[in-house]
Amino acid sequence: MRTAVLALIGVVLLAGPTPADDGFKPLFNGKDLSGWKPFLGDSKVKPEEVWSVTDGVLVCKGKPAGYIITNDEFSNYTLRLQWRFPANSKGGNSGVLLRTQAPDKIWPKAVEAQLQTGRAGDFWLIDAKMDIDEARRDPNVGRHYIRIGESWAKQDGKDKKGRDTFKLNAIDVEKPMGEWNQYEIVCDGGNIRLTVNGKLVNEGKNSELTKGKILLQSEGAEIHFRNIEIKTK
Repeated sequence: MRTAVLALIGVVLLAGPTPADDGFKPLFNGKDLSGWKPFLGDSKVKPEEVWSVTDGVLVCKGKPAGYIITNDEFSNYTLRLQWRFPANSKGGNSGVLLRTQAPDKIWPKAVEAQLQTGRAGDFWLIDAKMDIDEARRDPNVGRHYIRIGESWAKQDGKDKKGRDTFKLNAIDVEKPMGEWNQYEIVCDGGNIRLTVNGKLVNEGKNSELTKGKILLQSEGAEIHFRNIEIKTK
């Protein structure tokens, strides 16, 4: 008996500690679009021509404009996902829409966590209200807010529309093209925080939207997603 017990202890020690359950559950199963519904602006195009899964990676071709959206609504949660643009590309545009409201259209009411190349972590308010530092508000596009640590500098002259011109003093938080980036998005009541590659880059408070679906955009360029997971409160 003593020998058997010692042998069992040895097996446990060799196996190492059991990983702790951190509470995150997959939103994307790495095989298909179970749990998601596609919507495209062009009804003549089949969703599988835009969205596909290869080796556990969700591939979006980017055209036509549209999205996949969760079947379920979520209120308070932490969302984690990874994204990249192809290594041989110039990047492009996409986004994660939070607290998305019906009906399906291009684009539905939501708070967008931007994924455009060089602008990951910006906020776009799509027909939605949320308190964000006014100093970071785009002087020419009122629903766009840049990242924490960035600023606008007024320049001499006007643009073609007669508006004042501004230079954006930007920060660099994204990895080189083709490498995976990590997004962590916390939605807590009316507050939303965006973290890119471990750096807090944006936050807003008192959002009028406190519940809704999660949406991934198809917006003109090929983009890849993986490890999409959520922890609800």
